Amino acid sequence: MVYSLVGILVVIIIMLSIKIYLMEKSVREIMEAFADRLKTDTNILIDISSRDKNMRELADRINTELRLLRKERRCYQQGDQELKDFVTNISHDLRTPLTAICGYLNLLKHEEKSAAVDEYLAQVQNRVDVMISLTEEMFRYSIAASSYELKRERINVVSVLGESLLSFYGMMQEKGIQPVIAMPEEPVWRMLDVSALNRIFSNIISNALKHSDGDLFVDMKENGTITFSNTAQTLNSVIVGRLFERFYTVGTNYYSTGLGLSIAKLLTERMGGQISAEYKGEMLYITVQF
Repeated sequence: MVYSLVGILVVIIIMLSIKIYLMEKSVREIMEAFADRLKTDTNILIDISSRDKNMRELADRINTELRLLRKERRCYQQGDQELKDFVTNISHDLRTPLTAICGYLNLLKHEEKSAAVDEYLAQVQNRVDVMISLTEEMFRYSIAASSYELKRERINVVSVLGESLLSFYGMMQEKGIQPVIAMPEEPVWRMLDVSALNRIFSNIISNALKHSDGDLFVDMKENGTITFSNTAQTLNSVIVGRLFERFYTVGTNYYSTGLGLSIAKLLTERMGGQISAEYKGEMLYITVQF
């Protein structure tokens, strides 16, 4: 009797072990297939070797969700591409009339006119300059968002950062800002696109100066982490959380497209880097790492 019970228990344990093994195998198959389908845009559904009803129902439910996800991704990609094309086209189409307007304004400067007309022309010139700047920024965004190939080369990030900061020296003087800069004495070498890196630094510095209450701190570590910080009492954590959204502007600043930090984020991530923004103690911190 005892031996019979032991025999039955052994059989039950063996059957349960086989069942657990087959379930684990099915789960692994589903996980691997699911990960593969997320990486690739394909119509191939998940199929498992198990005949277990519950496991096959699970696979069918995941396939249904994958079909919906693929459909939504296609819609998003199409809409995103249409937006990029629109930005490229409109920025290109605006260049010609703006150039013509600038030409006529230059001609009018040499004509006899009253002081009032001079003032009006100066206002028009100012608005045209703003429009040209915005158009150029939109064009840069369309280029950054496109699939053009980055020209990676071995560059010293310390040197590029120093040159970028130097290019803003005049603007810093106008705003009365004395930057506090800490950079490694030794070079920090990375395989990056130098033009893209310059654009990233320029956009971040420009944004910092735009929102600064009179200071700027730049701290670069030997591991390539760079933190730009400045006092910005007009900002808050909600605003800072949206700084990298395209077309997001702080307040009603008509001088800005809201694309500067979006471009910085796009280029940083395309080169395998990371960028983040944080608001703490009335200070804005933007950190980049390659």
